[in-house]
Amino acid sequence: METKNIMIVGVGGQGSLLASKLLGRLLLTKGYDIKVSEVHGMSQRGGSVVTYVRFGDKVYSPVIDKGEADYIVSFELLEAARWTEYLRKGGRIITSLQKINPMPVITGAALYPEDLDKKMEARGIIVDQLDALTLAEQAGSAKAVNIVLMGHLSRSFDFTLDEWMDAIEKSVPAKFLELNKKAFLLGREA
Repeated sequence: METKNIMIVGVGGQGSLLASKLLGRLLLTKGYDIKVSEVHGMSQRGGSVVTYVRFGDKVYSPVIDKGEADYIVSFELLEAARWTEYLRKGGRIITSLQKINPMPVITGAALYPEDLDKKMEARGIIVDQLDALTLAEQAGSAKAVNIVLMGHLSRSFDFTLDEWMDAIEKSVPAKFLELNKKAFLLGREA
């Protein structure tokens, strides 16, 4: 199998590391060679966080270069737009509609860009948007946006629902298990 490349992008504290852990656990159980790399930036201060997940028969490097990502899973709309140059031709962005103001917007030095989704689509990028925050809240917690997005991503792969649920069970604490399963299913059905 040729190597597949997934970038998970967002803002610090949104759960991108748990999302990559869940995905990595599933891929390992399926026997893939997998490499994961995390770049935290100023994540504790609301800065960008990007995780690279690469899998296939043999993967030599965890880093995804520009033009190589098959999927970009974004927890926030501006982060989706920020990483588009990494998407390969024909790749897909799966993004939450959520908008989190970066520091320049908070301080009044800049405005949050408008119509980011339309601008990306005008460049020929496939943008699959969903209101992951509302779905996460329906599941029981706004913090479950990451699992909602993993549920939506799951539709792009041939792994069974049971395999995904097993990975969730092994990745999240027992007290949050039902909430995360519900969030995953809401994302998968969205």
